[in-house]
Amino acid sequence: MITTLAVENYRSLRRLIVPLDRLNVITGANGTGKSSLYRSLRLLAAAARGGAVAALAQEGGLPSVLWAGERDTGPVGLRLGFAGDEFGYAVDFGLPRASGAGPDGGGSLFQLDPEIKREATWAGPVLRPAALLCDRAGPAVRTRTADGGWHRAQGLRPYDSMLSEFADPGLAPDLLRLRELIRSWRFYDHVRTDADAPARATRIGTRTPVLSPDGSDLAAALQTIRETGDHEALDEAVADAFPGSRVHVADSGGRFEIRLTQRGLKRPLGPAELSDGTLRYLLWTAALLTPRPPSLMVLNEPETSLHPELLDPLAHLILAAAEESQVVVVTHARPLADALARGAPRHRAGPNSIELIKESGRTTVAGREGLLDEPLWHWPKR
Repeated sequence: MITTLAVENYRSLRRLIVPLDRLNVITGANGTGKSSLYRSLRLLAAAARGGAVAALAQEGGLPSVLWAGERDTGPVGLRLGFAGDEFGYAVDFGLPRASGAGPDGGGSLFQLDPEIKREATWAGPVLRPAALLCDRAGPAVRTRTADGGWHRAQGLRPYDSMLSEFADPGLAPDLLRLRELIRSWRFYDHVRTDADAPARATRIGTRTPVLSPDGSDLAAALQTIRETGDHEALDEAVADAFPGSRVHVADSGGRFEIRLTQRGLKRPLGPAELSDGTLRYLLWTAALLTPRPPSLMVLNEPETSLHPELLDPLAHLILAAAEESQVVVVTHARPLADALARGAPRHRAGPNSIELIKESGRTTVAGREGLLDEPLWHWPKR
């Protein structure tokens, strides 16, 4: 489980270090940095798949995402990291070295690609020299030997992460474990529910323990829960939101389509007939009742398009998911945050609530007085 998330110089997140628990609720007014915090988690996940540099380039390159306020003297960089009881990881993205205008000038056209200046993984919740497992400075990467020494340094290209490129279990077994852990993280953002949404289409059905990010395999995911997951929880979740209703999947030659039976109606409703809110709730049901829980699930504004009466049932689903996975919920809806607090099990403390505010363009945590109120964190130095 992640216990600390750290971000420095990403948009309004000049320096943000927050503690994380089993269930975390990120709230705040519009423009306070909630989306930036969500995207920083996605960037960390992208590093394990070799996509962080490309993701930053798509945002306009490092100059476009860097904190725009006054900075300390020293190297310019965007730093992201997290730590838990078992592992920690940090990466430092810097500006590319100056080069010519293109191949004819001896340089590169890829001027939006930042370079990875520093990377480190370590054992335990805090970076210490003795706890380092893999250490990268510029292109040189060192990995620990079994007796605590270091293997001979190997080289990496400046735009490749050691998380995605090191695949030798003999050299870096802990790095591989960390990579697979990060790759299991699951993100759900604004899944479409409009008239042409993929979730409304009839599709070939195959066993689907994990709902896709666009929700296109909703029918298959619901049927997988019914056959191999917690079918009772599925029926309870639907009845909790729509009393007297039940969802099932119609099969037409291997093509699946959802059907919702409701009290008082003589026939079930197909996906084209469902309201945006009803379809979105079914999408959250399929995502949160997954038969294959991830180590971390991150939900961005799950309350979108939902009627206020559906927030309590949604909270019940999120709380159930937090029994199996670490969950981060980024929300504008105070009623959803309150419902999660009310529904927390008595034997466990309520959700870890983090309210973001913005002061002088900088995102901070409400109620935090100073550095002593945040988790202990050290960045690897360039």
